[in-house]
Amino acid sequence: MRVTAALRRATRRDLLLDLALWAGLGFFATMKSDPNDGDSWPGLAAGLVALAVAVLVCRVAPLVSLTVAVVCSAFDSPELFTQAYTVAMCGFAFLAGRRDARARPAVLLFAGYAVAGLALSLTYDDKLWIWFAQLTSLLLQVVVPWLIGRYVRRYAQLVANGWELADRMEREQRAVADRERLRERSRIAGDMHDSLGHDLSLIAVRAAALEVNRSLPPAEQRAAGELRLAAADATARLRDIVGVLREDGEGAPTTPADETPAELAERARASGITVELAEEGPELEVPDMVARAVHRVAQEALTNATKHAPGAPVRMRIVRDPRARALSVTVTHPAPPGGAPSPGLASGGTGLVGLDERVRLAGGTLTHGPTPDSGFTVAARLPLAGTPVPRPPQAPVAARELNRARLKVRRGLVQAIVAPAAVVCVIGTLMLAYQEYGASRSVLTRDQFDGVHLGERRAALAERLPDHPLDGPPAGIGPEPAGTDACTYFRTDRFEMTPVYRLCFTNAVLTSKALVDDVPNEERR
Repeated sequence: MRVTAALRRATRRDLLLDLALWAGLGFFATMKSDPNDGDSWPGLAAGLVALAVAVLVCRVAPLVSLTVAVVCSAFDSPELFTQAYTVAMCGFAFLAGRRDARARPAVLLFAGYAVAGLALSLTYDDKLWIWFAQLTSLLLQVVVPWLIGRYVRRYAQLVANGWELADRMEREQRAVADRERLRERSRIAGDMHDSLGHDLSLIAVRAAALEVNRSLPPAEQRAAGELRLAAADATARLRDIVGVLREDGEGAPTTPADETPAELAERARASGITVELAEEGPELEVPDMVARAVHRVAQEALTNATKHAPGAPVRMRIVRDPRARALSVTVTHPAPPGGAPSPGLASGGTGLVGLDERVRLAGGTLTHGPTPDSGFTVAARLPLAGTPVPRPPQAPVAARELNRARLKVRRGLVQAIVAPAAVVCVIGTLMLAYQEYGASRSVLTRDQFDGVHLGERRAALAERLPDHPLDGPPAGIGPEPAGTDACTYFRTDRFEMTPVYRLCFTNAVLTSKALVDDVPNEERR
């Protein structure tokens, strides 16, 4: 399934973009690699195949693609400063930050690169300078593009959230107007029920009393009967008018008023929804207001799950806490089988807003939001006392989410600046520490120099010489003696670069030893 997802492209545009990406990366690898200058055609072909595999999986596993580019670069050059795969490393690092919202796997992978680079550098004559070169290359070619990709991702999310919030604000304005109309309708219906209904009932009762009064003439009794019928007809018409005052499109309730969450889950299963119900705690006496709120939370969460994640299983958990005298209900569903994240509140109407009001009036609190696996969860905790809690003053939902998105973008920008600077400081500190360590282990004393004699073999001198000779002659040192194979240089002082002791070997035998300075032709034996 994973391999099939990696091979499939959603649109022809995605396929063409991936082909163009592979062609571009292959062009740079071909231009920077010269088979006549030490490279081989099989190696170049293997690199192109590796880049093709990296492009193939970059949409589902961008970190794998980045690892492929880093491995190719390491094979080409241990310092990772190869020009053939620089563009590939930068490109896949950017795509990893752009397409993968998780930061921890990338950070762990970068740490793995550093550890593997340390092991690689130790295989090259124990020269840690290669590792420092690798760290610098990883910083410039991997970490910085990855941070830029994360910033671009968050900025795109901010733009998308801005449009979503604008659309939601428009819906909220319409919802406010609808709520005002419904509030007025409810007020009118209440007035009619309290006043007209009561009066009509009294009229009907008095008319019925007159209708059976034997002291009245028959004509008046018939008139009283007609009045009673008229009052009954008016009551029926009033019932019809009150029904018209319902919310537009709202039908009569179709679910039982006393339906339990278990019955609701069973009814959902009967309609084809996969519902897992878990109940914990003993049975408690739940007030009617709290029971209706629990039923409403479960019903609304199931409705959202079927709307935004069709086919995904729904997990419902009800916990009764007799000590705290509280009841909690949690409904969670993962992302839909297609893999797209659940839109949650951002794509819905005012269902969760009304649900929050219902829970608040029952004395509880409601929380909802996305889960780490791109699903959605709705949770409510209600005390059995059922006392309404006051609504806390807060900013509108749209403003809060927009501020949260802006904060994420600013944090990403700060990370893109501060993280490379911090890594540079760490690398600089390590380089200075290693340089100081190397300087302390590369000093050859005068007594040691005098104890070295011409004609001794290099293997025999290894135990009496410092562990870390200089990497090469300091600047200004004259040419090495003719006929020698290799020369080794040692400091005379920890804090001075010159003069230095020079030991030259021919066929692994010491043939020249001298104290040389940066002044031309100045040697002291």
